[in-house]
Amino acid sequence: MVRDFWAEIGRVVLRFVAFCIALIVLAGAGAQAGTLVREAVPSAALKRDMAYVVYLPDGYEPSGGPSYPVLYLLHGAGCDETVWAERGAIVERADRLIHEGSMPPTIVVMPSCPGCWWVDGGKDKAETAFWTDFVPAIEARYRTLGNAHGRLIAGVSAGGFGAVRFALKYPDRVAAVAALSPAVYAVTPPARSLARRDPAFLRPDGQFNQALWSAENYPRLGPRYFEQPVRVPFYLMSGNSDELGIAFETIQLYKMLAEGQPDLVQLNLVEGRHDWTLWSANLDAAMIFLGRHVPRHHASMGTQSPGRGVGAGNPGGGSTAHISAH
Repeated sequence: MVRDFWAEIGRVVLRFVAFCIALIVLAGAGAQAGTLVREAVPSAALKRDMAYVVYLPDGYEPSGGPSYPVLYLLHGAGCDETVWAERGAIVERADRLIHEGSMPPTIVVMPSCPGCWWVDGGKDKAETAFWTDFVPAIEARYRTLGNAHGRLIAGVSAGGFGAVRFALKYPDRVAAVAALSPAVYAVTPPARSLARRDPAFLRPDGQFNQALWSAENYPRLGPRYFEQPVRVPFYLMSGNSDELGIAFETIQLYKMLAEGQPDLVQLNLVEGRHDWTLWSANLDAAMIFLGRHVPRHHASMGTQSPGRGVGAGNPGGGSTAHISAH
């Protein structure tokens, strides 16, 4: 009887300990759980709504509390606003990076613009829509820093093309950018590239508009970018087996940037092709890089717009330019 009594006491104690451990685990999991919401913004430039998915970090309160930096993720050709959650596991990824302290709590916004290539092209005025309609609406709707120091932009493929363009054309609006396998063909897209069939770069007769491509691409924007005082940190990545030749194109872009801002550009050449297997595996590094270039203590930043000069948007110091092959 005595032995049975103490055995039962032992089982009760073990169950209680297990229950407490479960509570701790659940509490820890809940503490790092962000929210994913699908919304839309009316766009006068597009003459339709611009859909988006937004990740709100754990602790975000719409009615009060700190303001947050915003990371805008631009999808590639043939995709929409859902691809980052479906293929890039953005909720789990952002939860983990924020919980680890690898990036500050950040609002992540994933706009949708199929067939636009993020330019004012042959079909849609997507660039105007992004900066005139979309970004102001996001900054009015959510608790954002509301200035260049709190805006980050990243993209894959066509979205990488867009991210690079936005940084070069509007350096006073962006803290840092990341471009994964950016479709930035310096001369012209190859026959296999969707750019040659995308509505953004088609003439009224349905043929590829080489003049528009050249006018919108980075070689045309680079000289003016380096004439002004603001520099934007760049993170560039490409797979060394990219079937569209983007590794070479990314190196060309890196060379141009490194000549003008050697301490504010990073290039990673890694094993991989032009697909989500590569991008998902390297998205952490891009987000960590971007997170280094926004204020860590943003609760008191409000909507200040501090001045920016060379190297601005990089509170932690310049990044080291390097090429890594894995």
